[in-house]
Amino acid sequence: MAEPIDPTVPDRAADPSARPDSLSRQIYAALREGIIRGRYPQGSRLTEQRLAEELAVSRVPLREAVPLLEVDGFVRTLPRRGAIVTTWTAKAAHDLFDLRLCLEVGAARFAARQVAAGASVAPLREVLERSRDGLASGDPYRIAADSTRFHEVVVELTENELMGSLMRSVAGRMMWLFFMTSELDPVDAYDGHRELLEAIDSGNERVAESVAYTHIERDRLESLRALLTVRGIEDLT
Repeated sequence: MAEPIDPTVPDRAADPSARPDSLSRQIYAALREGIIRGRYPQGSRLTEQRLAEELAVSRVPLREAVPLLEVDGFVRTLPRRGAIVTTWTAKAAHDLFDLRLCLEVGAARFAARQVAAGASVAPLREVLERSRDGLASGDPYRIAADSTRFHEVVVELTENELMGSLMRSVAGRMMWLFFMTSELDPVDAYDGHRELLEAIDSGNERVAESVAYTHIERDRLESLRALLTVRGIEDLT
């Protein structure tokens, strides 16, 4: 059962710019975590009454949180059925990786350009070090969150607000996928991130692009294999 929402706790995981007293954002974060962890299974219906009781909130902020989940790809709203937790397919995973190629390969290039112009990779190095500590915890949720955060910071280094906005809209689904494929060796992902950091730190745009592309495509191959063989998701490619 989910913990009651405390509206005084800032929701930094869902949106770093959100107001600390935004109850709908707190509900969004709680439901998002529940979906990622599997407490609300894929294909299940999120009923207002049950959620309101679980989270000890009224239905008004709950109804404000559900559209945020739908925008970020966690639920679908169907007529007369309400909010249904999204079901992953191989096509959905491929769609995510295709978008990541379009967004993150370019972001790596522009981040390297910023570094060549004098920007620091310290924020990226800091999140990489934090993710190394997370590996020792063995917590799949934290490891998935740290991995996602690394990719977000790469985009933030570009200082491109539109790229940042797009990345925030898909980061939740990335984390969800990372969590579902947590049986993959997290050290491999860490090593890939370290290689990408070094490529960006070199200031060489083409090298950064190449490393980012290779990292994402390798992740695609391993993730799809895990989803199909371990999770048994439906292959609709």
